[in-house]
Amino acid sequence: MDFLFKAAIAGTLIAIASWLSEKRPELAGFIIALPLTSIIALTISQVQTQNSENTIIFAKSVIIGVPISYLFFLPFFLQHVTRFGFWAALTVGLCLLLIGYFIHQYIIRWLV
Repeated sequence: MDFLFKAAIAGTLIAIASWLSEKRPELAGFIIALPLTSIIALTISQVQTQNSENTIIFAKSVIIGVPISYLFFLPFFLQHVTRFGFWAALTVGLCLLLIGYFIHQYIIRWLV
């Protein structure tokens, strides 16, 4: 599939959720939490490569990565304790995400 087509699909999902967040933030959050991008990416990967083994490893990586990616949201969730503003919470969340990446890599090496 063409790179621009894939980018258009992903961009459309993000744009819809962003637009919806102004009117119904709780619904936008739920939509973003759905594994829509994972479903699309796994399907495209399988169609393009026809390599089920790689696609299954890809899916395993996603299932490990999802809970680890929640580290990003911790500073926002604990805002009442940390008193971080948006930018501080974003920075700390990105740092936690970087740590999460190394945890993810360790688990994947052990699993695959």
